[in-house]
Amino acid sequence: MPRIISQTWRLLCLCVAGPGGRTGLILLAVVLGLNLGGVYVSLLLIDWNAQFYGALEKRDAAAAVGQIGVFGLLIAVNAAMYLVAVYLRKSVQIRWRHALTSAALDRWLGGRTHVRLRQTAAIPDNPDQRIAEDCRLFVDKFTEEGLEVVSSAVGLVSYVALLWSLSSFPLAFTLFGVAVEIPRYMVWAAPVYVLISSGLTHWLGRPLLALNAQQQSREADFRFALARLRESSDAVALMAGEAAERRVLDARFGAIMRNWRALMNRDLILGCFTRPYFSTVLRIPIFLALPAYLAGQVALGGLMKLASAFQNVVTTLSWFIFSYRNLAELAAAIRRLDGFLAALGRVGDNGGVKTGTSGLDHLTVQDLALATPEGRPLAILADMRLERGENAWLSGASGIGKTTLIKAMAGLWPHGTGRVSLPAGRQIAFLPQAVYLPLADLRTVLAYPQDPDALPRQAYVEALERVGLEHRLPGLDDGDPPIGLSGGEQQRLALARLILARPDWAVLDEPTSALDAVAEKHLFSVLRTALPHTSFVVVAHREPAGLGPLRRIELDRSGLEVS
Repeated sequence: MPRIISQTWRLLCLCVAGPGGRTGLILLAVVLGLNLGGVYVSLLLIDWNAQFYGALEKRDAAAAVGQIGVFGLLIAVNAAMYLVAVYLRKSVQIRWRHALTSAALDRWLGGRTHVRLRQTAAIPDNPDQRIAEDCRLFVDKFTEEGLEVVSSAVGLVSYVALLWSLSSFPLAFTLFGVAVEIPRYMVWAAPVYVLISSGLTHWLGRPLLALNAQQQSREADFRFALARLRESSDAVALMAGEAAERRVLDARFGAIMRNWRALMNRDLILGCFTRPYFSTVLRIPIFLALPAYLAGQVALGGLMKLASAFQNVVTTLSWFIFSYRNLAELAAAIRRLDGFLAALGRVGDNGGVKTGTSGLDHLTVQDLALATPEGRPLAILADMRLERGENAWLSGASGIGKTTLIKAMAGLWPHGTGRVSLPAGRQIAFLPQAVYLPLADLRTVLAYPQDPDALPRQAYVEALERVGLEHRLPGLDDGDPPIGLSGGEQQRLALARLILARPDWAVLDEPTSALDAVAEKHLFSVLRTALPHTSFVVVAHREPAGLGPLRRIELDRSGLEVS
């Protein structure tokens, strides 16, 4: 329990500290005030029971009709406060969800943590689900149940005080020949009844906590598999891999079904107790107060007022039972989200490869020995120095670590030893082997990661024409994401993006692997013309013709350089 409280507190601090968080706190206080107003109306309704049923007992028609009017007024006020409270609570939920989601995104994307996280020993599963779903679950469930528990606590004090004043009579009976008298027994019966019921509820429903966490994880795994298939549909279709993909999807959905059945079984077990409890909790008060009525200690109006007060005490104490499923979902979301944020906080410089700036206008590598996360050695590059204006071709056998070297230059690969020093104060562009296309229109895709509004339309036109994508020009104005791009078109688009960025240094990982030699030479010549002052470092299996003089650096496991 202390751990879940500390986890909740940390998440709440993020909610309040984010954009709109403090306003949400003020609105939450207003909602709490409205809920407490609802408690006051409930007390008035308890008194109304005595007045109305007293009038019925006396057959006073005028008084009974008047009480019906009072009842309508109380219900109208109660409904208005409830609807305003719900509206404001939803406003708090979207504000706090925004704040919590922003905090999670800042930590996940800041300092390239999203990449470093994948290189840790214990990788949290499904970051997308934790950010999108767990943030929502935490805020929604906490604001609902948190307000409810505070309102219930205040209401409980009021209801118990009223019940105490009403149940002045004792319960007297004989047990095994011994006279037993329990003063104000209605007050003591309520907590004992609910305490036993709450204990049974927790005992029967405790496995729901782990089952809910597993269900959220397996649902996210299934959604991820579907999204991955959607993105790779062309490759799957070309290889006729639909049946294999169906097996993967069936396996993941099978895991959902197995866990769902476990949830069903546990819900059934819990429901065998809670459903009868829900059905009887509103009737038990009358049964318990009946001896006092039959003994002539209270009139009919007093009986209904007493039963109503007892009912409010029991239902308020039963908050834990009524909300157990929501609390289990909330606890699962808290643990997953707090664990994810804690994992993000632990990500740091956890390897031997150091990447920094040299303060000079050249790129250097010193005593670099790359390795896989498991420790298997990759390329060794004892020493390399590239001056501004010098171009380099990085070659080597497949699997030697050429792409890994690019990642090390970008500060994304900690495994190994050595140091990479980048030129200070210069714009360096890295083009990955797999072209990334954001979910956006063509201008945004071309400008990525820059602001597309920072460039004039003519710049986009010229860049597309230079790389042979003039047939894509209509897409600049339709606002739709580019579709149907072949592998070669994607690489041409990435080179157009490079032309628009105009970096001082460009590190390219097999940027023309989907193109033939003639097209490759033409595009490299275009790059050289469009970016005359850019220094290029190119990873390729064949010499990148068209860039001009190149210094060849062949990677192997000996640390020797072939120029």
